[in-house]
Amino acid sequence: MLIKGIQKVTLLDYPGKIACTIFTGGCNFRCPFCQNSSLVTHLDEEKIEEEEIVDFLKSRVGKLDAVCISGGEPCIQKDLKEFCQKIKNLGFLIKLDTNGCFPEKIKELLDEHLLDYIAMDIKNCEDKYNRTAGIKVDLEKIKQSVDFLKKSNVEHEFRTTVVQDFHEINDLLHIVKWVSPSKLYLQQFRDSEDVIRKGLHAYSEENMKKIYEKCLKVSSNVYLRGI
Repeated sequence: MLIKGIQKVTLLDYPGKIACTIFTGGCNFRCPFCQNSSLVTHLDEEKIEEEEIVDFLKSRVGKLDAVCISGGEPCIQKDLKEFCQKIKNLGFLIKLDTNGCFPEKIKELLDEHLLDYIAMDIKNCEDKYNRTAGIKVDLEKIKQSVDFLKKSNVEHEFRTTVVQDFHEINDLLHIVKWVSPSKLYLQQFRDSEDVIRKGLHAYSEENMKKIYEKCLKVSSNVYLRGI
């Protein structure tokens, strides 16, 4: 496992649980608004050994409920399943953050009972997916993951980071319909020094609330995050 960072405690990343978040290195997407660009492009810089992470988790048995595996894109890690098994053997719940490009791997992890919660990013409506993800995306893989999660019994959410330069209201209404009746979180974009492309724009808090209200008319399972 290429592990680039760890947040040792979080009350936000796994709903209702005390967790830590592990950040893996590398991603097959190049989303211009990615706020973890150092995890995506600076792979030769310092990493954390897997044994160090496992030792840390052993010291947190009984203190943490769960481990969130984020990135980057964790599913590009060849030994993700083995890593999840080590975490499960310690008794933790596991949440996976993913872009949904690897439905076969997600299904394998679920079949092995290694995941308890999945958060999948929906970058945009289908017509704008490539531009928003920064690469040419296999949309059939994305659709497979969406359909699989919607039909599964695993606790899950979809989430879209809303960027004024990439998302119009009709795009977001389309996403709401696409993932309904599952939960969709609309996340306000926040600029930072670590984004891949500088100079992108967030919607104002007022406009995010207006967008949210319009989306609620399509599905009651839409939520705002970061406001």
